[in-house]
Amino acid sequence: MQIGMVGLGKMGANMAERLRRGGHDVVGYDHNTEVSDVASLKELVERLEAPRTVWVMIPAGRPTQQVIDELGRLLDAGDLVVDGGNSHYVDDQKHAAELADKGVGFVDCGVSGGVWGLENGYALMCGGEKADVDRLMPIFETLKPEGEDGFVHAGDVGAGHFAKMVHNGIEYGMMQAFAEGWELLEASDIVKDVKGSFSSWRTGTVIRSWLLDLLVRALDDDEHLDELRGYAEDSGEGRWTVQAAVDHAVPLPVITAALFARFASRQEDPPAMKVVAALRNQFGGHPIAATEGSLGKGADAPGADVRPPREAS
Repeated sequence: MQIGMVGLGKMGANMAERLRRGGHDVVGYDHNTEVSDVASLKELVERLEAPRTVWVMIPAGRPTQQVIDELGRLLDAGDLVVDGGNSHYVDDQKHAAELADKGVGFVDCGVSGGVWGLENGYALMCGGEKADVDRLMPIFETLKPEGEDGFVHAGDVGAGHFAKMVHNGIEYGMMQAFAEGWELLEASDIVKDVKGSFSSWRTGTVIRSWLLDLLVRALDDDEHLDELRGYAEDSGEGRWTVQAAVDHAVPLPVITAALFARFASRQEDPPAMKVVAALRNQFGGHPIAATEGSLGKGADAPGADVRPPREAS
């Protein structure tokens, strides 16, 4: 099958290569001319035979919107666009409506697999009309891992990215649980082999997983993670998952806490903890860590002996 691939970064380039290995004709376009097969989106569309299929694999938001807008001007009725980036499901519905005005189909596809997908295959979660998804099945069959699992037509337009969004939210929670367990083991006086403890869980336990395998791999390279800062970004899906939970009145305490933990990782001196420290000093006289050049209040310092309010009689 012939397909155009827009965006040849780490994910897009590997997906294009996996498709080529599977016998598909891939025409790739990227701003980086060293990896691009064509000089422009216009040339990419001209290289494809009708009815055309174009897979967009670029960052969500404005970049995707700009490409969708341009493809809407270049493509013809009967052509098909796939958004395989991490777009918000609400944007999918907007893009589908815009392209439908020209008779161009739209499928959203959440893709998971990272840098390992070239060899292992990609988990694919799709949303869109059945006829459009069926037309893409040769592509999906090549990209996904071998076996029955690894692909789902999750529902209507937006359902694929909604499912991927929830997947990434779950990933946040699992990663945070591993992180907290690692920190507790490292803090223990009696556990002498933290890395070995994690490695022992890879067989025969209910928490064995690919994430656990990857953590052990990271500890093999840096046993106590001394070379890393405790700083973690979030790519957007975690925020969208929490917002969707609010919209649907679904409690997500674990995923929400994991997202907020990432926010906390970016603060060298968390402002909220200043209030906690101040209050502990006020009601219990607990010492506080003073900033440089100032005097911290100990148990006997002013403010430490403030009495609680008397109950109203």
